[in-house]
Amino acid sequence: MHYRLSSVQACSLARALDVIGDRWTLLIVRDALQGTTRFDGFLRSLGISRNILTDRLNTLIGVGVLDRVPYQDRPTRHEYHLTDRGRELVPVVLAVTQWGDRHLAARQQPEQRVGRRPGPDARSRWRPRATSS
Repeated sequence: MHYRLSSVQACSLARALDVIGDRWTLLIVRDALQGTTRFDGFLRSLGISRNILTDRLNTLIGVGVLDRVPYQDRPTRHEYHLTDRGRELVPVVLAVTQWGDRHLAARQQPEQRVGRRPGPDARSRWRPRATSS
């Protein structure tokens, strides 16, 4: 059984954190924004266990952040594509990444997993990875 913050805090932030506030979810969204679409691609990129990845993907599908689309029949395999709701998380991913770069990167160069390009707002600075696995 999952603890739901929104069961004790009735606000939009608590409801959003119920969906995206765990250790892995924004990393899955980040990878999806950068072009990862397949289960094995998420596994490889994140080093997450299969059961946790399955749970997080199902949660993101359930709230409309991802769509599951079949790409193979035998055996049935799916790709995971961001919905419009999922793409709305771009500013969140960028803000958390930039905060980490500013406050937690210390002296080492931060890993540049989130692409940056000049533009008037956070959405225009998103540059997906070239890979799609």
